[in-house]
Amino acid sequence: MPIEQRVMNAPRKPIGARSGAAPTEPAAAGKGDEPKARKSKKLLIIVMVLVVAIAAAAYFLVFAPKDTEAAEPAPEPGAVLAVEAMSINLAQGHYLRLGLGLQLTTEALEVDAAKARDAAIALFSGRTVEEVSDPATRAMLKIELADELAELYDGEVMGVYLTDYVTQ
Repeated sequence: MPIEQRVMNAPRKPIGARSGAAPTEPAAAGKGDEPKARKSKKLLIIVMVLVVAIAAAAYFLVFAPKDTEAAEPAPEPGAVLAVEAMSINLAQGHYLRLGLGLQLTTEALEVDAAKARDAAIALFSGRTVEEVSDPATRAMLKIELADELAELYDGEVMGVYLTDYVTQ
């Protein structure tokens, strides 16, 4: 009985093929696919470049900051208007004596202090002594008052100073 010897992972030769000749089928198939593969790679690269170009154009047209829009310059500080000190009723029979200084802008012409007094009374009245005595709460109330005054005076008031602050 003859012994058959096989080598694993070696390319198989068709039956009847010579030992030195290479199979012709795979080589013929590779030549026909090569131009199609090059065309598809070129097409893929062109499509990717177009997508990146469109995304960049969309970013610059929609999301990028526009230099044509000039930002409003920051207001310049002008005079400080002193608002007469007032007594504000707090909770539990206590009161707060509050004096204000309004930092006006240079564009402010005539500013009536009545709006500032009214806003301060509305903001501080009814609060507890402990609440208005706490430095953190006082700072938050001052910021809130400054924001409200900037809105009430249409930007003519750019800051507020607490010139008199006594609780009892």
